[in-house]
Amino acid sequence: MADEEVWPGAPVTSTSVLLLTLARTIESELSDALSELGLTVGRLGLLGHIAGVPGASFSDLARMSGITVQSTHTAVKALKTAGLVQDDTARAGAASRITLTDEGRRVLGEAMKAVGSVDEQLFGAGADPIQRRIGETVQAAFRAA
Repeated sequence: MADEEVWPGAPVTSTSVLLLTLARTIESELSDALSELGLTVGRLGLLGHIAGVPGASFSDLARMSGITVQSTHTAVKALKTAGLVQDDTARAGAASRITLTDEGRRVLGEAMKAVGSVDEQLFGAGADPIQRRIGETVQAAFRAA
């Protein structure tokens, strides 16, 4: 039985709602930190996928990112315009092979430092004790997997 049925106005204790609320806080903090590098959370994800799978096609990137191929084309075009990625396609009509440029590797490194700062702020020693526990639990779950 939900808290609302027992006690009108009770705080929500749904795990889904609590995690969604925390996720929005994380995304907001990451967005602020990444904006200084000209990145969004989504574009950071694409850079990470491109770094992890050099030569990935647009279809590969779309599948890994959970977005459409059209959205992937748009995002990769922006990353290419920023000088962060290149298309190593040897000839017209061939499947694209997207890779990071030297600048893309540098920006990805800076972005990961920003992610580390956000992690420390939200889940580190000085963070809210509940958030610290959530961070520790998530890390432990993925280490065990």
